[in-house]
Amino acid sequence: MIDIKILRTSPDVIKNSIVRRGGRYLETFEKLVAKDTEWRNILKDVESLRSKRNEIAKDIAQYKIKKTEPPDELKNLSLSNKKQIADKEDLLKKIEIEVNSLLLSIPNIVDDSVPFGKSDEDNKVVYEVVENRRNFDFKPLAHWEIGERLDILDFNTASKLSGSRFSMLKGKGARLERALIEFMLDLHTLQNGYTEILPPFLVNRETMTGTGQLPKFEEDLYKVYSDPELFLIPTAEVPLTNIYSGSVLREEDLPKQFAAATACFRQEAGSYGKDTKGLIRNHQFNKIELVWFTTPDSSMDALEKLRLHAEMVLKTLKLPYRVVELSSGDLGFSSSKTYDIEVWMPSQNMFREISSCSNCKDFQSRRMNTKFKRADGKTDYPHTLNGSGLAVGRTFAAVIENYQNPDGSVSIPDALIKYTRFDKI
Repeated sequence: MIDIKILRTSPDVIKNSIVRRGGRYLETFEKLVAKDTEWRNILKDVESLRSKRNEIAKDIAQYKIKKTEPPDELKNLSLSNKKQIADKEDLLKKIEIEVNSLLLSIPNIVDDSVPFGKSDEDNKVVYEVVENRRNFDFKPLAHWEIGERLDILDFNTASKLSGSRFSMLKGKGARLERALIEFMLDLHTLQNGYTEILPPFLVNRETMTGTGQLPKFEEDLYKVYSDPELFLIPTAEVPLTNIYSGSVLREEDLPKQFAAATACFRQEAGSYGKDTKGLIRNHQFNKIELVWFTTPDSSMDALEKLRLHAEMVLKTLKLPYRVVELSSGDLGFSSSKTYDIEVWMPSQNMFREISSCSNCKDFQSRRMNTKFKRADGKTDYPHTLNGSGLAVGRTFAAVIENYQNPDGSVSIPDALIKYTRFDKI
């Protein structure tokens, strides 16, 4: 949630950020400005009425000192004043709810360093790491073709069980998925300093709102019809970032770094016809999520470290990839600045996203009411960051495509053999 002080002192900062994103939140922004102005005007009326109430109370007190009854006119004026105050205060509460609802629907302010653009076509390639990119002397197959031929992927049974955009892994395929999860968690916890968390996969509406999934993106979520109402997590970012909701941290305890391996559930609303085959865009998938809490002055350095930690997975697996800085028009709702990491997929002859690493600054911590106390005793909002380290299914797909052999088999990257306990499928 944006700082309402910025709305009141520098509204053009927010408006220009929305324009950089493509302008689709401008109508909401104008409503917010109008509602907040209305709220402040009514607050002035209430303060004026309260001042008048104090004057009336003093006049009445003078009569009581003299032990005489105040005139009916003064009594009626007092009653009228109290009713006006009560009516205005009720209106203030109503408008405050509307203001807060509109605030929750405004995206994060784009960082000044983010390149301007209208869509993903304007994203900026930072660099490529392609020394391990193979020149195949045969036509490389897609991962779903390889998986079905090796009987390690079964999309037909998954479709029978659950419908489209689900997958089932079998035998060495299931073992490879599990090996990737264990490998990534070991890398991040043993080498990169993350604390492993196994969070709930079901969270409440307040938790979803804290990270920005609600209220704008409810159609992408799976809701459980229960009491209380619960949602399946679309990413472990949601429970991890909300660990400290409503809490006050200490500056000396920052940064905090968490890693979690969870299943993720997304309806993929609006993706009809995209990536209908394979593991790229499923409704259920496994992912390793990395989350940071930092001080505001160190969050951009933390973003660079977070991205390097995600890259380390691909470097260790010797998979070709590139880093892309998202343009303003492609930026996520809660993010102020994002890097995407894209892995090379030989069958498509292109890079595909495998991780997004974002700095949300104080946008989420304000929504969650998460604060930290500085050494001088003052409180502030920490910055939150998140990134995939990595999406497991997409890493699975990249491994079997990049390590496929002419005879149809798939070699296992050296770093994974101690986890799979086999070197070839």
